[in-house]
Amino acid sequence: MAPPITFAHRGASADAPENTLAAFRLALRLGARGLESDARLSADGEVVLVHGAVAREGWRRKRVAQTTAAELAELSVPRLGDLYADLGTDYELSLDVYDPAAATVLVEVARDAGALDRLWVCSSKTGLLEKLGQRAPELHLVHSIRRNKIDIPLERHAAQLAEVGIGVVNMHRSDWSQGLVGLFHRFGVQAFGWDAQEVRHLRELLAMGIDGVYSDHVARMVATVGEFTA
Repeated sequence: MAPPITFAHRGASADAPENTLAAFRLALRLGARGLESDARLSADGEVVLVHGAVAREGWRRKRVAQTTAAELAELSVPRLGDLYADLGTDYELSLDVYDPAAATVLVEVARDAGALDRLWVCSSKTGLLEKLGQRAPELHLVHSIRRNKIDIPLERHAAQLAEVGIGVVNMHRSDWSQGLVGLFHRFGVQAFGWDAQEVRHLRELLAMGIDGVYSDHVARMVATVGEFTA
């Protein structure tokens, strides 16, 4: 079995300002196999990598949807295109998408970069993911959700994800158990766990057979996964 993908949450965000090119660059230097960020659209229709609807740096604040990508760059908010231009495409990239319009544009940016097959698009909306999969079959589709928000039996949920081509479910580390990982695996659906910040959290997920982990502490994550899989 392949080692779990180590995703650097918003870059190496424990050691550098989150969602900046410096944080992403550091994460790869520390050995992360993947980067994680959030995709939103700027006022001029560019995909930018920022978590909240308001970008902040020091005392400065800009509402993302009302600010151009160039203006957001002054707050250290990069475009998706900047990420590919600066760091290439030799890594997995997990992007949380809240805006359907951003999802459509980011697919085109990734396609232009030749990186669709290493892009993991995350959303709580299965309908959005299904439409993206029809548009770009190379994409990895990730249903991000908390376990208590799944309002049907988990086996049926796993079957429905597999049926529409959503190959991953991503939940908080505390939502997972070994039995639940096994249930999704039986349907060919991978299991990702986020907020794995401590060594004990990482080891618990690894012992369950998890397929991907997200952490702010990249060196710690890489070392723990390396020790487990050695």
